[in-house]
Amino acid sequence: MDLKEIQRLIREGKYEFSYHAQQERLEENLDIQEIEGAVIGRGEILEEYPDDPRGESCLILGFAGAQPIHTVIGWATRRRDGQKVLRVITVYKPTQPKWIDPRTRGGRP
Repeated sequence: MDLKEIQRLIREGKYEFSYHAQQERLEENLDIQEIEGAVIGRGEILEEYPDDPRGESCLILGFAGAQPIHTVIGWATRRRDGQKVLRVITVYKPTQPKWIDPRTRGGRP
């Protein structure tokens, strides 16, 4: 996935949150502006998932202030109109034991 394109679409508000991402966002106490800023500001693609059966996606690391935020973003096809849309699939704060630090995966529990 192209980080510049993702950042442009987010800046223009041309994306959507999945139901799951909305739930995770609220559980992590993250507001939409923090997530947008994390991706647009210092966002970097950590992992790419080109062959995901649900559609191409990637994991982006960004920061809201000093707080690291992981955002999984992918392409989805809307059911209602068949249009391809950028979708935030999930968002969370990387923590141990799943993450040793914001860029390094930990062991499986």
